[in-house]
Amino acid sequence: MVHLEPVAADELMRRVTIDCSQPVEQVRVRRPWRGYDCRDRQTTVSAETFNDRSCGSYVALSRSGELRRRVVEAVAGLRACRACPRECGVDRSGKPPVDDGRDRHGLRGGLGFCRTGRLARVASYGPHFGEEAPLVGQGGSGTIFFSYCNLACVFCQNWEISHGGEGEEVTAEELATMMLRLQQRGCHNINLVSPSHVVPQVLEAVEIAAQRGLTLPLVYNTGGYDAVKTLQLLDGVVDIYMPDAKYANEVVAAGCSGVPDYVMRNRAAILEMHRQVGDLVIDGSGVAVQGLLVRHLVLPGGLAGTADVMSFLARQVSPDTYVNIMAQYHPAGAVLLPAALSAENMEKCDPNLCRRITSEEYRGAVAAARDAGLWRLDR
Repeated sequence: MVHLEPVAADELMRRVTIDCSQPVEQVRVRRPWRGYDCRDRQTTVSAETFNDRSCGSYVALSRSGELRRRVVEAVAGLRACRACPRECGVDRSGKPPVDDGRDRHGLRGGLGFCRTGRLARVASYGPHFGEEAPLVGQGGSGTIFFSYCNLACVFCQNWEISHGGEGEEVTAEELATMMLRLQQRGCHNINLVSPSHVVPQVLEAVEIAAQRGLTLPLVYNTGGYDAVKTLQLLDGVVDIYMPDAKYANEVVAAGCSGVPDYVMRNRAAILEMHRQVGDLVIDGSGVAVQGLLVRHLVLPGGLAGTADVMSFLARQVSPDTYVNIMAQYHPAGAVLLPAALSAENMEKCDPNLCRRITSEEYRGAVAAARDAGLWRLDR
């Protein structure tokens, strides 16, 4: 099992737990109703209307039995896995328990691109204060970092976890316990980092945790290469979607992240996410409770196609989309380890990736967002 690091008592005292029994005074929201005009940025919903929903959307699904149905469907899909757009089709459903000394749960099963079998693998979990301000609040975001990934980004900033698989396999019960411990620690949400390849396992854990008292909003923190059919299983389960929108060009995406259809899949996924949760809703204390938050990492040499990405978000999703334009790119992963690149990807790898972005490039990215009509930019 992965353990939380101890935290000083005085630090814990400063953290605030979301209390579902307390009313939200006033909440800005794009649409509790379909007919809401997204240009009306001052529209609010009353505390009574907002409090009709549970803190975590999945609570109602758990009570109705719908969450159980979705768990069964998702787990059954592991027999020929198409959880993500790679659609590997391998059998990840596991084998009968066999104590061979190599797999502590006897459920090794088949492995696809994500190298993850029947059980999810977790690298670490705990309160995180480095996320976007609406996720952090005073109590932090309760992050759970899943090992491996369905992308192959050559500049991956978390190479040891996403490519190296650093971490341990966990059962659904263990994953549920992590969520409950994060709630006890005073976190504002459960932040699932790189979950695209472990959605069935996440649903299993959420069902268990909800039955044991979990109420925090769920954050789906993804690289953005997600299957719409899988996202539909999360409708009413996930409260906050936080996808990357990495690229605007499929050729660049293929060279940098190893998939030929990232842009198409990413945009379809973002539209589905927005359909489910709408624009980001932030309560009176500045904490996000529902909606879409998009991340975009500015790449050197304009590789990310920032202007086109921002245009898509403003015109096809919503001009009220909350966007974090990130400046922290630095050479990492295979960019620093050329031996880790295949000959094909070596040819596609742009030399600009070997440097950080300039201040001019970042200012240009922010200007592109504003020019597109986006105004909710993370600071």
